[in-house]
Amino acid sequence: MKHRAVKRRSVVLGLGATAGVAAAGGLALSARAAGRTQASPSSASGSLVFDPDGYTELTTTVTDTAGTEHQVTYHFWKAITYVAKPVDAKYQSLNVSVPVEIDGVAVDASDAPILLANTVGGYMPSTVTEATGVGASGGPVGGGGGAGGGTASTGPAPSASASAPGANGNTNANGGALNTNQYLALGAGYVVVEPGARGRTLVNSAGEYYGVAPTVIVDLKAAVRYIRANKGRIPGDTDRIVSAGTSAGGAVSALLGASGDSPLYDRYLEELGAADASDAVFAAGAWCPITDLEHADGAYEWNWGANALTTGKQVDAAVSKALTAQFAQYQAGLKLKGLNGFGPLNARNYDAYLVRQYLEPSATTYLAALSDTARATYLAANTFITWENGKASFSWADFLTHVGARKKTAPAFDAFDLSTGENNEFGTGTTAARHFTQYGLDNDTTGLTAKRLDGDIPELLRLMNPMHFLTGKPNAGRSRHWWIRLGTKDSDTSLTVSANLAAAADGLGDRVDHLYYWDQGHGANTDPGDFIAWIAEVTGRRGKAGGK
Repeated sequence: MKHRAVKRRSVVLGLGATAGVAAAGGLALSARAAGRTQASPSSASGSLVFDPDGYTELTTTVTDTAGTEHQVTYHFWKAITYVAKPVDAKYQSLNVSVPVEIDGVAVDASDAPILLANTVGGYMPSTVTEATGVGASGGPVGGGGGAGGGTASTGPAPSASASAPGANGNTNANGGALNTNQYLALGAGYVVVEPGARGRTLVNSAGEYYGVAPTVIVDLKAAVRYIRANKGRIPGDTDRIVSAGTSAGGAVSALLGASGDSPLYDRYLEELGAADASDAVFAAGAWCPITDLEHADGAYEWNWGANALTTGKQVDAAVSKALTAQFAQYQAGLKLKGLNGFGPLNARNYDAYLVRQYLEPSATTYLAALSDTARATYLAANTFITWENGKASFSWADFLTHVGARKKTAPAFDAFDLSTGENNEFGTGTTAARHFTQYGLDNDTTGLTAKRLDGDIPELLRLMNPMHFLTGKPNAGRSRHWWIRLGTKDSDTSLTVSANLAAAADGLGDRVDHLYYWDQGHGANTDPGDFIAWIAEVTGRRGKAGGK
């Protein structure tokens, strides 16, 4: 049944103008509408047929980056369970938003690109069942309270464990940072799908963790399959799905792009009753992806090893040195070449590559956009930068000093005391956390006596790492279009992680748009309008906002 209960929300936007926004009809969000209502999934378990008439019509007021207000009317389908045999439908559900009118002009989104925007953060559970409209989904649910409810197949109402590693600390939880993209896409005339997914803190009544690896990527693949299986029923071009996510959500967005249609996930998808359809996405957007976890400790020390902690103390030098050596070995084995003809990337030249390919161009873009007075003030406060002929230059060592304190200790991801969110991500059964690197296990401080990693860890690592699908024998079903972003002051992970991802995709001939935001930290998204314009370009469809 169609519902005409039109709900109006005013969203005040304060972002500055961004190149490409007007061309794409983009809209940007800086303040999220408050107030949410509890809801149950709208589709019956076992049904994977999208109901074209099961929507509510909503209207929202947004202001674009040029300061112009737009009225956007859209159809909103809430909490559709996307698998036939859900473990927990509260998380295994998605919302769909389809624009039908912008500024009084009808919009036909039947062949529009579909933005698949996840709100995963910290590898924790994310739900859309409480959303009141596009961009208002629940996002990552942290430990100690918001993840209760729902129904698990293994017992009564599950909950997020407050005692899970990383529940209140090292979580990398910035999954909600991309709500800007949802609004932009809707305003550009695109379909927006927001999937929920199980996460690492979910525990059933038997004390079993049922949201650990690889459930997050399996759930998102199932959501893609649901969309594709409903071609002709769900609005939008199901062959033009563009994934987006940030932090851990950026990691799984990149993984969606890299692992499309890989048979390695089939048995997991079959267990859930996922639709019999492709799970490949056309393009992948990844902001500050927390990925390549089994090599992330080494990469982190290579990058940030010289930087002190926020307390002013240095990490254990022997640990940092050992991990840095691991990175050197790993990087050499990848046999990647840098963009723009840089040549082979290794631990000896990666600093020069980052400076030349990303950091100096990022600083140049930032400084060039400032007024003469503001630029002079910034340069006076940051004398390590040489500004000549409209370009910034500096050394890697000076850049590290400029960034300052590192965010994480050593190891950053596979902690010796099993305290990180990533340790929890590789938990199993009633075991909350496990080591996923041999080095972490060899230096365990929790009393473990095992000498080898658990036998299922190698498979889980492969299932959770996009690099496995882009190097060696590349995955034929991968995306060929990549949008990757990271802040230069983001020490949640190494700057090499996204650079390796970009180099791997570029080396395969894929289209890669990768840059770093100068002086920005974790979760930054300073060019959302450009992302919407990029979607229009790679999918071959212009935005429809305002009748354009």
